[in-house]
Amino acid sequence: MSEKIYDLEDRTLKFAIACRLFLKKLPRTISNIEDAKQLVRSSGSVGANYIEANESLSKKDFCFRVKICRKEAKESSYWLKIIKATNPEFETEINKHIQESDELKKIMSAIIEKST
Repeated sequence: MSEKIYDLEDRTLKFAIACRLFLKKLPRTISNIEDAKQLVRSSGSVGANYIEANESLSKKDFCFRVKICRKEAKESSYWLKIIKATNPEFETEINKHIQESDELKKIMSAIIEKST
């Protein structure tokens, strides 16, 4: 993900898709399958909750939903780190996804800070 995307709905969608495309490359072990399920959920939830935030009816609801986005981005990073530890041959590719999830987390933190 070398090109930075500034439309967050699009950027979070691209993150979720990139995670899914990456997971297809992993060996099908019991732990990879279970860790992949968790990553699919958390990576998709970042964007889904951001869309919900944009449709919120109040500032309080907006902040709550963006906090969920931040939490899910942190969780995505967590699962990626576990997958990296158990699949070191994919370290370089996984690091790119970790970097993107960390950037999304920082963006969500900045939005929360400016909204409160």
